[in-house]
Amino acid sequence: MRKIDPKDLDRNVFSLIGDQWMLITAGTAERCNTMTASWGGLGVIWGAPAATCYIRPQRYTKEFVDREDHFTLAFFGEGSREALQLCGSKSGRDIDKVKACGFTVRTADCGAPYFEEAELVLVCRKRFVQPMDPDRIPQDIKTKWYPNEDHHILYIGEILEVLVKD
Repeated sequence: MRKIDPKDLDRNVFSLIGDQWMLITAGTAERCNTMTASWGGLGVIWGAPAATCYIRPQRYTKEFVDREDHFTLAFFGEGSREALQLCGSKSGRDIDKVKACGFTVRTADCGAPYFEEAELVLVCRKRFVQPMDPDRIPQDIKTKWYPNEDHHILYIGEILEVLVKD
């Protein structure tokens, strides 16, 4: 994979995140966990390119993201849809998702794990974490998305590297 400037990223982020999905990954090359996500955003905050992602409190990946200073967001082609479905429906507590998907773990300069099979990887330094305040979420949203009251935690990561497949 080669590095590009975040400003050279010319992909539709609504399609990348909402339609193609992404894998949120944290840990080390030897022990990492990943999960599929379709909620997030890209933009600029505090003078730097940034990515936001949201993780429910019960997700195993949250433990890895909380423990580490860095995480990655990886985007794949349509041929990886089955693997992304597995990573979104199975827990790393129960199976080795990386092995089950046949992914090859690589590490960014900061040591954050990502997958060689990805088409695009955003390497992020964790800069902000905040649980969603249920009192500030509209009732129709709570009814639809939070029947179990497991409100997401917001993560903001400064994008340190953008890696694209050659």
